[in-house]
Amino acid sequence: MKILLIEDEPKTVQSLKQGLEENSYEVEVAYDGTIAKQLALRNNYSLIVSDIIIPGINGLELCKQLRAEGIQTPILMLTALSTTDDKLLGFDAGADDYLGKPFDFKEFLARIKALLKRSSQTQLDAQVLKFADLEMDLISKLVTRSGQSINLTSKEFQLLEYFLRNQEMVISKAQIAENIWEVEDENSSNLIEVYVNYLRKKVDKGFSSKLIHTQFGRGYILKNE
Repeated sequence: MKILLIEDEPKTVQSLKQGLEENSYEVEVAYDGTIAKQLALRNNYSLIVSDIIIPGINGLELCKQLRAEGIQTPILMLTALSTTDDKLLGFDAGADDYLGKPFDFKEFLARIKALLKRSSQTQLDAQVLKFADLEMDLISKLVTRSGQSINLTSKEFQLLEYFLRNQEMVISKAQIAENIWEVEDENSSNLIEVYVNYLRKKVDKGFSSKLIHTQFGRGYILKNE
């Protein structure tokens, strides 16, 4: 899972980035709010962690602006301003959680895991699955990318739904075989390759950024590159 860390204190950045990467998170860093906004609008993150007092757009205003742009990524606020009123300001701005400095890294990690779990469940229960400019309506069975309709067969739809529910995670052929073709081995390997190629032609062809990628020897991943 990819996290956007917004913090202007180098030592704090180094400590948090190292700790998160040791726990298998991918971390991208922004040292000011203006750059952070550009990154958040351009990329798909699982979580945004932001200090409030940062150069450029401050953390509270950044949070408001991202929510106004329709960004629903969970946001964890970090700050030394930790009174009740400060927290209320953060939540009113659209933050999902608030952690006052100084804090123990274990608590920080626990907050992150809780936010990611909540976000994952929300998406699981949603009627519309989204990734980058790709959307799937589970009720109408309509799939669009950048507003353009994509016609899928039933099996292609199932495969894309599985990718969307496991976005930015490497999915093996064995997992696809078990969940889409309901077999527990890779005997259907060639069939899976064919269907992934079908899906690529419909989802990625004609677009500058590709979403469905092969991880050689491991499987496939839905990511924005």
